[in-house]
Amino acid sequence: MQYTADITISLRRGMLDPEANAIGHALQNLGFNVDSVVTAQQFTLTFEAASPDEAREQAEKMCLRLLANPVIHQYTIGVRE
Repeated sequence: MQYTADITISLRRGMLDPEANAIGHALQNLGFNVDSVVTAQQFTLTFEAASPDEAREQAEKMCLRLLANPVIHQYTIGVRE
């Protein structure tokens, strides 16, 4: 069966995020009162798996092996049919 994994990867709390800082400053300069900005990458992957649990397992392996650096990134995985 085909499953779709929605993966969001962001920097761990405490890691420097210059892009988010620049966006936050720009928004404040435009008159928006923003307390904080976090940037993230969104991946939507469709692939074959035997079950939702196996699809989540495969997505987890993809994150650990290629998509994210577990030292500096955190990620969430959502799986749907």
